[in-house]
Amino acid sequence: MLNLDDKRWTELKGGYRVPFDPRLLLRRLESGTDIQGCWQELWQELYHQGDVGEASYAAVPHLVRIYQNRGKIDWNTYAIVTSIELARNVGKNPDVPLWLRQGYDDAINRLAMIGLGELPHANDKETIRSILAILAIWKEAQTYARIIIDYSEDELNELENQGFTGDK
Repeated sequence: MLNLDDKRWTELKGGYRVPFDPRLLLRRLESGTDIQGCWQELWQELYHQGDVGEASYAAVPHLVRIYQNRGKIDWNTYAIVTSIELARNVGKNPDVPLWLRQGYDDAINRLAMIGLGELPHANDKETIRSILAILAIWKEAQTYARIIIDYSEDELNELENQGFTGDK
């Protein structure tokens, strides 16, 4: 995990493919200051229309750490980590740098374990979808994760009503 005091943060690119330093937003999230606004900015900067960068990958372990310490079920962490992972190596998105890889992989594994514990207590569909998506990522079932995270239940019902039944 990249230490929050590390100077490399200022050089990492976010979803806009320009340098983006998420440390202020991570600290705000950790302190509980304007959580909704903070998430809005994190989504915009770390995952912009399917684009991610090294700052996105470096933020993942901190997002998971902060989430674990907050102790309150929230779909945002599951969904953004899933979205970042699904965007990895797609189009012009880079892979996770080797110097970030261990912390990144460990964070996904830790978030999946948290999700296993929280799934029985999740009550809203958005949270359930997000937890199921990170579990699919954890089990290397990216296609299922993509369907879960990209399509709401209403959208899947609409596909089914249009004749897509999934029958072989």
